[in-house]
Amino acid sequence: MACLPASICVGIPDPFAFHCLYLTFKMENERRWEGLNVDCLVNVFGRVGMQSLLLDVPFVCKSWYTASLSPSCWECLIFPGGFDGFDLPTHDLWSSEGELRTFMDRFRCIYRIDEDRFSLTAFLKVVVNRSRGHATVVRLPGFCSAEAMKYVADVCPRLKALYVDKMIPELIGKWKDLEELFLGSSIGVEKTLSEIGIHCKNFWRLHVGNAYICNTEALAIVKLVPNIKHLSLRQADIERDNLVTILQGCKELVALDVSDCRGFDEGDDEIYKLASHITNFRCEGSSSKYSSDSDDNLDRNPVYFFGYESD
Repeated sequence: MACLPASICVGIPDPFAFHCLYLTFKMENERRWEGLNVDCLVNVFGRVGMQSLLLDVPFVCKSWYTASLSPSCWECLIFPGGFDGFDLPTHDLWSSEGELRTFMDRFRCIYRIDEDRFSLTAFLKVVVNRSRGHATVVRLPGFCSAEAMKYVADVCPRLKALYVDKMIPELIGKWKDLEELFLGSSIGVEKTLSEIGIHCKNFWRLHVGNAYICNTEALAIVKLVPNIKHLSLRQADIERDNLVTILQGCKELVALDVSDCRGFDEGDDEIYKLASHITNFRCEGSSSKYSSDSDDNLDRNPVYFFGYESD
């Protein structure tokens, strides 16, 4: 079954999607739920989201439970509480952890798992194993351990899109088919791009949140992924000269989002001229003037202080 685009998968409201599905089948009185074609069930269940697949679908009837075990239902592993690339700069690791813990507590209670034997890494492994290597989209939770991320790299070799707060560059070599990467921080981005340039020949999209793009990072983008098609550095700190470097070096860009950035002005004529070949270029709200809030790293970039968490 073809996987939904990453942006669509992340936006699906699990409880609402499942409730609509439930009501639809309930209204069709002439058909028994358990009599629905398995392929049809799998197709639908692959769209309802992780929470419904674990906490709702398996308990409707035996055929739904069986269908929910199909690896095709687990091609998009969207863990709650992770960076999704669209909520910057309000992304909050503390609230993210609370959202995930609530989900984990429900899972543990429903499946009657001893709390002393349960951890975030253990939970992540249970979910990842459901995919049986078929996962193509993964959004990891913010408080994800290095062990858990390494496990994903081993079990999900077909990954095409990855959402993660902080990358372990050495794992990139496990994902030869990686096409899209959404990072919650620019920490280590040079090494990450170096690995992508070596191993990921079909890579075309990079989104970096909370980014600090200095000369080193700008040159890394140009030299290591020069053929990139989509680049988002929204709300980044990026000096004008470094943006010029990217515009001059990445000739195949069709979408570039540098809106609400600090370091250059949105009305810069030279910037617009250099970006004239880019179909979708956004720089509205960007300014060369820095406000006092720009230097508050604690509020703006929490991942600088946490890195990877242990269970």
